[in-house]
Amino acid sequence: MREGPVVFLMGPTGAGKTATVFALSRLLAIDVVSVDAAQIYRGLDVGTAKPSLAERRAVPHHLVDIRSVAESYSAAAFCDDARRLIHAAWRRGRVPVLVGGSSFYFRALEHGLPEMPPADEGLRAALMAELADQGLAALYAELVARDPRRAAALAPTDPQRIVRALEIVRTVGRVPEKAASTPWPASLLKFAISPRDRALLHKRIATRFRRMLARGLIEEAMWLFGLNLPSGAPALRLVGYRQVGEYLRDKIPYNGLIEQGSAATRQLAKRQLTWLRADAAVQWLDGDGPRGPEICAMAIRDAVDKVRGDPVGGLPMSQ
Repeated sequence: MREGPVVFLMGPTGAGKTATVFALSRLLAIDVVSVDAAQIYRGLDVGTAKPSLAERRAVPHHLVDIRSVAESYSAAAFCDDARRLIHAAWRRGRVPVLVGGSSFYFRALEHGLPEMPPADEGLRAALMAELADQGLAALYAELVARDPRRAAALAPTDPQRIVRALEIVRTVGRVPEKAASTPWPASLLKFAISPRDRALLHKRIATRFRRMLARGLIEEAMWLFGLNLPSGAPALRLVGYRQVGEYLRDKIPYNGLIEQGSAATRQLAKRQLTWLRADAAVQWLDGDGPRGPEICAMAIRDAVDKVRGDPVGGLPMSQ
């Protein structure tokens, strides 16, 4: 088996990653692996901006629709699945392209996962009781005070990871940094797509959220909340669905839903950009303009060709 480069195609939500990967599929023989903690869920299509079924038939995406909304999916499971798919792509002579916005998954695959203490069911139950009694903000504030490095890496609205981080902190003092799993040894080509103009990204995000509402996000959220999942289920906390839940409970008006959904998505994009800018190895691409995705795809193709020692444009197109 000939090992080759692994492409990380990253960027904030709404920046144009999906359009770029489809443009790249016309230039290279690629296998696409989704790196998206929301697109794993079956039934959540509109609010997670999944490629359509027709698009996925044309360019299959691995790790999409692999869990029910009642299930969770860990970074460790993602690393196992991604490594298997990367090796499968190499065996077929294809370039594995990992595309998405879940920064923690990318980091886990590249650097390995920290060694964690085993789960403590008693402590977990106590933390869940505190979550119900005091609210998530109180737990997040404790995490900020006791392990600010770990708190900065988590969204303040992510109860699953905040509770687990506090469980570890209360057990061993802080989340360990030592990697327990092996970092990824392959040649990584890391790209981030984002318009240079932040205002343009914000405009795209607002347009994208309104389009989701027009395509049935509220109906999709009604189905999700109608399942009566446990309050800590990760699917219930996803950006967009959480805001629709507030609207369905008459806590915000429709205009407030638009404002809060767009604002939450902007905050997500900001966290994604902050993480990406801290990585000096990331190559930035501007996907703006009508030919933006094609231009980005050509830049990625050229970088892959260089690593593989092929002439520019020398790799076969996908079928």
